[in-house]
Order: sequence, then structure tokens, then C-alpha cells
Amino acid sequence: MNLASSISPQLPYLRRFSRALTGSQQGGDAYVAALLEAIIAEPDDFNPSSDLRIALYQKFCRLWESVSINMRPAAQNDNPSTPRWAASAQRHLSAIPPKAREAFLLLAVENFTTKEIAVILDRDEETVTALLDEASQAIIDQVATSVMIIEDEPLIAMDLRAIVETLGHKVTGVARTHREAAKLAAKSRPGLILADIQLADGSSGIDAVNQILTAFEVPVIFITAFPERLLTGAQPEPTFLITKPFTPEMVKAVVSQALFFDSKARVAA
Repeated sequence: MNLASSISPQLPYLRRFSRALTGSQQGGDAYVAALLEAIIAEPDDFNPSSDLRIALYQKFCRLWESVSINMRPAAQNDNPSTPRWAASAQRHLSAIPPKAREAFLLLAVENFTTKEIAVILDRDEETVTALLDEASQAIIDQVATSVMIIEDEPLIAMDLRAIVETLGHKVTGVARTHREAAKLAAKSRPGLILADIQLADGSSGIDAVNQILTAFEVPVIFITAFPERLLTGAQPEPTFLITKPFTPEMVKAVVSQALFFDSKARVAA
């Protein structure tokens, strides 16, 4: 199997990681594109001897860290033309240092072990553990919000509620259908939505979210067993995904990332 064929199955997951790291589809995909260009330009510099996935993420993280702005405290940007997510990210970047955010996402979203993360980030395991502790504390210190869950499986909905509440968020309710979701959102106006793709009555969680977004802006995390079906390169695509089956750590990481990049998710005091 040639290198291109080997890398291709990893791209949906690398794009997911990159988008969570940058906070946008455009920014995340730009980094992945830059990574592929670097590999094509100098293929001899990318010759993984054992684990292709580890080598790919290692090269990506080195690229991410090589851009100096990613390692500096974010500056405030008062330009009214700046996208809302970008302005929010700039305000919060100093709260979660980039290296710590990388480590946390590699563990919680990409399911690498601490030992593997040490290889990817070119650090020892003790340093990685310290980075994970730093990220966890910073995330805990972030804003709390109200969360609406769109999920037709009762057990999954219960799990999501329990995980979200352990982070200090309030669950406004659970909707099982498109109609229930639209009604609940209009009533509670949540600060974050967790949405399954396929709902109880055969309706689409994507359609429900699109209807909700015509009324007000809110960050959304989609839940799916098939992320590759959503990360196809077509427009638009979700920035934040949770893959089934999920772990509590995965949900906590993605929820924290979504709120990190969206200041309007805060609950008014």
C-alpha cells in the first residue's frame, strides 16, 4: 500500500483533531492541508518505521507548534469583522496553553495512551501527565452553561446528562425528535446543544439543529457512529463531533472545546 492510501483513512480523524484544536472548520482544515503539502514536498522526511498514526499526529503537532502565533498569549481583537468564534478563541486562548490542549485532545478525543502522547509531543510521560493536569484544571475553570440534549436512546441520554452535569453544566432537557427539539430549544434557549444524527421518528438531528439555528446562535456538538460520513470535505461540516461509542473523557473534552471557542454559551448570572 502506498503512502497516500495509508494516510487517507486517518484524515477524517486528523481533521476532527485539528478542528477541535483551532476551533473552526476552516482553520483546522488549513493545518491538515499544510501537513499534506509538507509530506508531498518532502516525502523522505516522513517515513514512519512502526505506527503510521502516531507518526502522522507527531508531524501535525510539530507543524502546529512551528507557527509562532499558536504559542503566544492571545491578544484581544476589537475588529468588528472578526468572526465571533475567532474573537472568543482569542479571549480564551491564554486560559488553556496550546501544548496542554494538544495533550488533552490526544488523550480524550483521539484515544492515544500517555506513552503515545509523549512520543507525539516529543516529551517524557511525566511532562505529559503534568500537561493533562494543567488542561483539566483550565477546562474546569471555564464557563458553565445550559445544555440541551437531542438523543432518542434513553440510556445514552442518561449517560450524556450525567457527564455534562459532572462538568458543572445544567441540562435543560432531552428531546427525542425534530419537533421536540425545536420546541425545547425555543423554550430554554440553551448555551450548548448535543445532537444525535438519527432520531426516534426517523427525523434528522441535523435538520433539527438547522431549524434551531435560524432562531438563535448556539454551539452544537454532533454525535455519530460514522464521523467519516460527516467529514467528507463538503460544505458545511460540523466543527465538533463525538464518535459513538464515546467515553466520558471524550465528551468532557469536546464539550469543553466547544464552549472554549464560543463565548455566547455562558449562562447569564
